[in-house]
Amino acid sequence: MNAPATARIFPDVQIVDSDTHWSEPHDLWTSLAPAKYRDLVPQIKQHNGKTVWVVNGDIPIAGNSAVSAILPDGGKMLGLRFLRADIDRVHAASYDCDARLEMMDSLGISHGIVYPNVGGFGNQNFLRIEDKNLRIACVQIYNDWMRDLQTRSGDRILPMAMVPWWDIQAAIKEVERSHAAGARGIVMCSNPHDSGMPNFAQPEWRGFWEVCEALSMPINFHIGASSGDIDWSGSVPYDTWSGDVKLSLGGAAIFLGQLRWLANLLVSDVPERYPNLKFVSVESGIGWLPFLLEALDYQFGETAPEHLAHLSMKPSEYFKRQFYGCFWFESRTLGSAIEALGASQVMFETDFPHPTCLYPDSASRVQEAIGHLDPGVQRMILRDNAAKLYGIDR
Repeated sequence: MNAPATARIFPDVQIVDSDTHWSEPHDLWTSLAPAKYRDLVPQIKQHNGKTVWVVNGDIPIAGNSAVSAILPDGGKMLGLRFLRADIDRVHAASYDCDARLEMMDSLGISHGIVYPNVGGFGNQNFLRIEDKNLRIACVQIYNDWMRDLQTRSGDRILPMAMVPWWDIQAAIKEVERSHAAGARGIVMCSNPHDSGMPNFAQPEWRGFWEVCEALSMPINFHIGASSGDIDWSGSVPYDTWSGDVKLSLGGAAIFLGQLRWLANLLVSDVPERYPNLKFVSVESGIGWLPFLLEALDYQFGETAPEHLAHLSMKPSEYFKRQFYGCFWFESRTLGSAIEALGASQVMFETDFPHPTCLYPDSASRVQEAIGHLDPGVQRMILRDNAAKLYGIDR
């Protein structure tokens, strides 16, 4: 087999893909659920004439789309076709371990960090379940299934563990349980206060931060990871636009929704108290980050200097110590963003197999984006930063 294009462009660099997704098999939850929950955990059913994912027997939480744009023959769907493509109509690499590994090899990817679909990017969809024990069971079954996937992949596929963030003590226990089972990080709801929980600046979260820092579990915030983020991006397009235009505008706007959790954490005492705790902004790009950091430094210096007085660093300095951003399609402004943020805080992703993923042209796109940078910087962005963060040692 010919060497992947990425290997020819970036020799001796085994790329870590810092954001991919898994199309959950229809029996993911039912295959592991105890008998009392088997009819209540997420599963595909008919609801009001549509085939959808439901919980608690009849509560819809997601459509039946595999959220994959990769066709069985390796081609790529454009437009909104992916919304009508269930798991039987997409490439097996979307949901099968061996097929995913084969696809990764063909693309020059050594490891992939994996995020969910059905439960929501921040596990917020399970809030529709009133029974808190069932909610936690849904989280734990997902994590158990994904840990088995990680093992079957030889630790090349690394799913981020969900946590029941609506119950802080339960969340702490699940972080500990997932870490003991081999998880390398967690995916977190970005704005739990949208759902009545304390915001991240409140002391109620300190035990959670402590355990994540102690166990070296990076906290990953994917775009659209709270009910408020999804609503905000959906309200951006005009109602008069067609569905494809609404999706495109909402998809672009949702990147900036990340500034809610990011800006608030950067001016809170969380980074100060937990200097070894790491945070990742996933699937949001990085071009907007230098402006936000410069704005925070300036604004707080002008209008809230007394707030910064009890902190030892500026917001931008906390970012360069503890925060990461991920890019995939950016190219024209990427170099200046990397210089402003620091190459050590930037990671590469493909978003495979989602509609905007780089597939199948990831090699040429990455070459255009960072081919002019120093080879050492290229290696940091393509592998070393993610490998260090997620404990990848080969």
